[in-house]
Amino acid sequence: MNVDSIINGVVIDHIAAGKGLVIYNHLGLKDLDCTVALIQNVISEKMGKKDIIKIDAAIDFDMQVLGYIDPSATVNIIRDGNIIEKKTLTLPETLTNVVYCKNPRCITQTEQELDHVFKLTDAENRVYRCMYCEAKAE
Repeated sequence: MNVDSIINGVVIDHIAAGKGLVIYNHLGLKDLDCTVALIQNVISEKMGKKDIIKIDAAIDFDMQVLGYIDPSATVNIIRDGNIIEKKTLTLPETLTNVVYCKNPRCITQTEQELDHVFKLTDAENRVYRCMYCEAKAE
């Protein structure tokens, strides 16, 4: 299979196999008015299999979403056919309106205008807890 290289845009690479579609949906890439390629289960020497997303436009998106879903992914910014910047991701310390508190007694359930804020409490196990009620993110 051939997927053309892009001249100006973004390539999200080294996505864990199976997480490409999750990233695609969370970033709302289906709503873009440009070519977007989601390539799944690409053979990789380092990872075995990986997913890749190619976006044929220079766009900005929420890096905390990417870091939360797959902190091992990389983001390559392409200009004139060359990588001008390569960003590595990490687990974000806080998540705002990325995941939502499921605790029915949490203040975010009654105060609709409050942001859903989660803090990283255990990086090794990727545990996030609600800033208001300490409920674990699901």
